[in-house]
Amino acid sequence: MKISVVQTHPKFGENTSNIKRAIELMSGSPADLYVLPELCNTGYNFVDENEVRALAEETDGPTMRSFAEFASEHRCHIVYGFAENAGNFYNSSALLGPSGLIGIYRKIHLFYRETLFFTPGDLGLPVFDLPFGRLGMMICFDWMFPEAARTLALKGAQLIAHPSNLVMPYCPDAMVTRCLENRVFAATANRIGEEDRGGLKLRYIGKSEVVSHKGEILHRMGEAEEGIAVCEADLNSASSKKINEYNDLFINRRTDYYA
Repeated sequence: MKISVVQTHPKFGENTSNIKRAIELMSGSPADLYVLPELCNTGYNFVDENEVRALAEETDGPTMRSFAEFASEHRCHIVYGFAENAGNFYNSSALLGPSGLIGIYRKIHLFYRETLFFTPGDLGLPVFDLPFGRLGMMICFDWMFPEAARTLALKGAQLIAHPSNLVMPYCPDAMVTRCLENRVFAATANRIGEEDRGGLKLRYIGKSEVVSHKGEILHRMGEAEEGIAVCEADLNSASSKKINEYNDLFINRRTDYYA
């Protein structure tokens, strides 16, 4: 399969143009799966809950309809981050396929000012069966908690789609470890640019990447380039957790000592 990470530069509150630009980037690079950044339609640095209320969408809002049309036309799958209005406000990601919505993930580990505006996720860490393999989702700061990736791997995920708005420098290298310790692929899609709002200036580090189940960086983008990267992967190779003839990452776990 072909996995694509889409590194965008969204402008805060300009949902329509942000979606249009993401689709322009995807249109020139055929892939089976596109992973876009966290909150890729709205921008990230909200000042107050009123902004979240104004910009959040229900699952079947204009963002989903635009990306669903692309997925249908190109017979592909898309994971993208958005602010979800579902009674409460969630920092969510949606998984779309050629026939429409497949599933939603709501971020369970909220970062910094997100805790002021969003409700922690309540859907757990689901894994979805797709034509090319089994996919789970995390969002940005979830990377800091190894239990998230491990839970997805134990549920059978072969690939973790990871929409992000990274501001700390550690995640791209840390995802190599997440892939090694779980023998899974990961596609981290980050954004670029700066947002200076409400007395808080954030600079996003780019470095979107695809990492293999062996911890190989198949592609890592730059810190300031808007664009797209496409990598080929055989997700079936992530099904075996054997390191050698004697060691299996999951069989060798000593859960009796972990509590």
